[in-house]
Amino acid sequence: MDMTSLLYFAAFLAIATGLAHSYLGERYILVRLFRRKDLPKLFGGTEFTTRTLRFAWHITSIAWSGFAALLILMANQPVSGREVGLVVGVTFLATSALALAGSRGRHLSWLVFMAIGIIAIYAARV
Repeated sequence: MDMTSLLYFAAFLAIATGLAHSYLGERYILVRLFRRKDLPKLFGGTEFTTRTLRFAWHITSIAWSGFAALLILMANQPVSGREVGLVVGVTFLATSALALAGSRGRHLSWLVFMAIGIIAIYAARV
């Protein structure tokens, strides 16, 4: 198998793993965890805790999708800094959107992720 095919296969595995991680994590880990009565009560209840754990869990899948995009870029040499910057920027903007929606804006990580995404995209375009 040539290197291009291996890189595409690795990208496929990264995306498949992310999808499995999100689906199986929701089905078998998060749902069971959230049934517990002893979750920490942050900001007056367990809702913030469960929302934070949920979006943090799924951020991993977004990151793996970003890595998959980088692997695809590697398969299509040469890779430019602009392309890498755009992938990193879009990955962080997607992470920001998930953190913003998942926490309803209460977990301020979305601001940091957004700043990283904007900076990466700006740097890629300059």
